[in-house]
Amino acid sequence: MKKDYSYREKKVMTMKTVTEMTGLSERQIRYYETQKLIFPARTSSRTRRYSFSDIEILMDIAEKIEEGVLTREIRDDFDKKRKKDTHKTNIS
Repeated sequence: MKKDYSYREKKVMTMKTVTEMTGLSERQIRYYETQKLIFPARTSSRTRRYSFSDIEILMDIAEKIEEGVLTREIRDDFDKKRKKDTHKTNIS
């Protein structure tokens, strides 16, 4: 039986939940958004919503920042990965 992981992509968590789960501050998370590292959904009232995948990305970002990697370098790596993933999807 094939497992359905679509729940990982559903943007249902609030900023408060994300800060509690990641240990990051709201300011850090908003900064990563402005740097085009994370892309939360917005409700009609403009409230940010995050997914489990977003949490994993934020934890990865935090780890890289701690290692001294610049946000620009992280974004470049993420962009390369996205292009690679998109290319794979188009071939399939």
